[in-house]
Formats: sequence, C-alpha cells, structure tokens
Amino acid sequence: MTAGIHQGETTMFDHEMHHLRTDELIRQAEHERLVREAVRVRRAERRAARRPARNAEDTPSHTAHPGHRRAARPA
Repeated sequence: MTAGIHQGETTMFDHEMHHLRTDELIRQAEHERLVREAVRVRRAERRAARRPARNAEDTPSHTAHPGHRRAARPA
C-alpha cells in the first residue's frame, strides 16, 4: 500500500484551516452583535430625546380618563 491520505482522514493543514475559519466566524459574529447593540442604544436615545419628560403632576396623560369607556361601534 502507498502511504497517503485515505478518505475520511484530515491533514494538519485541514485541521488548522478549520480552526482559522471558525475563529474568523466567531470574530465576525461578535462584531455584528456589537453593531446591533450600538444601533439599539442609538435608537433608544433618539426615542428618549423625542419623548418629552413627563411627570404625572405636570402633564395629564392622554389616557387619563379612568372612568371613560368608549361605546362599541354599531355593526
């Protein structure tokens, strides 16, 4: 028999390439997670900036009608 690589065997090169690719995918996933987090934080900051600071005693809420119930629409 000849000395060689049989089907199902991997070389050290293949093993190292697998680890390099896995490490790269992990780095890419981490970067994408950080980008999503930054977008989420910026979006929350913009939303908070648009929303005026409300205190219950300063401004009545548009839903401050505890006894008010709307009648059902007729069919």
